[in-house]
Amino acid sequence: MRKKIQLDESPILYNTPLSEQDFEQNWTTHQSNWNVLNGWLVGENRGNWAGMAILKHDFPGNVLVEFEAQTILPCSHDINVMWNGEWLADSDQRGTAYVAGLQGWWTGKVGIEKSNDYKFMVGTPLFDFEPGKIYKIQAGSIDGHCFILADGKLLLEAMDPEPIDNHKFTKVGFEAYCTKLQIRNIVIRQIKWEAVEMKYEPEF
Repeated sequence: MRKKIQLDESPILYNTPLSEQDFEQNWTTHQSNWNVLNGWLVGENRGNWAGMAILKHDFPGNVLVEFEAQTILPCSHDINVMWNGEWLADSDQRGTAYVAGLQGWWTGKVGIEKSNDYKFMVGTPLFDFEPGKIYKIQAGSIDGHCFILADGKLLLEAMDPEPIDNHKFTKVGFEAYCTKLQIRNIVIRQIKWEAVEMKYEPEF
């Protein structure tokens, strides 16, 4: 709403092919198991908590995370991505962050939330998710205006009234929440956008 992302003009910050060497050098893992297999980042976690794979590099500002992902059958839920985030070493859990995902929130919703106080949460059950299908997902935010798309279709957007300081909280990662999933073709962009005037024209 009122914004248009200029994707072709949004600089690419990360576009590194996944390999075991790159994963060992440039990622950290938390509360879950992750590895690289045939170009896929594979994550699994049997617990009801945020098991994360997080890039060591910082990605400040307004970012868009694009990737392909699927649940690994028989797993049927939760493909989640984090940005503008942090991992708290002292408590070994995710701290402040935006998280968006498909088929999550225990009841099969597309959702967006802000951890770790969770006072900003939105969701909808209206996406017909297919377990095992590969989805192209794009998620991110512009100064707290958060969004998630699947296969080019906007599924959900919401405006955080108290946006995260995206120059202080700068981590990007992926979550396995009581599921097994795989991810590939990760691209992170710095969002360039323009304001759009929105108005109706009379239809009669």
